[in-house]
Amino acid sequence: MPITASSLYRDSFNFMRNQLVSIILLALITAFITVILNQVFIPDSEQLQLLATTENDFTASAGMGIQEIVQQMSPEQQMVLLKVSAAATFSALVGNVLLVGGMLTLIQLVSEGKRTSALRAIGAAAPVLPRILLLMFICTLLVQLGLTLFVVPGVILAISFSLAPIIITTDKVGVFGAMRSSCKLAFANARLIVPAMMMWLLAKLVLLLLVSRLTVLSPTVATVLLGALSNLVSALLLIYLFRLYMLLRNTAA
Repeated sequence: MPITASSLYRDSFNFMRNQLVSIILLALITAFITVILNQVFIPDSEQLQLLATTENDFTASAGMGIQEIVQQMSPEQQMVLLKVSAAATFSALVGNVLLVGGMLTLIQLVSEGKRTSALRAIGAAAPVLPRILLLMFICTLLVQLGLTLFVVPGVILAISFSLAPIIITTDKVGVFGAMRSSCKLAFANARLIVPAMMMWLLAKLVLLLLVSRLTVLSPTVATVLLGALSNLVSALLLIYLFRLYMLLRNTAA
């Protein structure tokens, strides 16, 4: 029996509805951890003031590219900008690793008929988190490089590596082995993966636009809210990809 996108969507939404409380808690916890880490590692207010003093200059240079704007900064401002970017990247990476590891472990435990919770899922995922961290670091670096050079290669790489976290969690293989297997399966089943990935990207953009209009919320609350909603969208995609991979593996067997 062929695998259809409609059946995968139906199964994914059913699973999410049945485990909604645990998934929401997992999304909130990982979003909160991301914000906390960002606050811990971000430069202090005095250093950030170096960037704020040139805000008017950046506004006046709206037609300039990012590279040209950075080149006009002083070495101190460039260092502060680097620290801000590094803090945001590191905190987002840790949050995403906890989300992916916890979510995939939650799916596995529930599929095995075991009762679990968001915190238990994160704890149970601890042994595989280092490999997921290395995997997501490499994949993020390659995808960002592809997006920087040309947008299309970055999107293709994101689709190619989409199944890698599921493979590394369920099959206990190495990082590069998971990446290779993911590329083969992703290209062979592009009709099922590409639409889901495109809807995931679109949903993330819509959330970003909606939350940016919530001016009544403080920046921290808005960031946590955006992170939690974004994590929920990612959780649904992970459920979809996990279900797809299980069906593909059973079919191959």
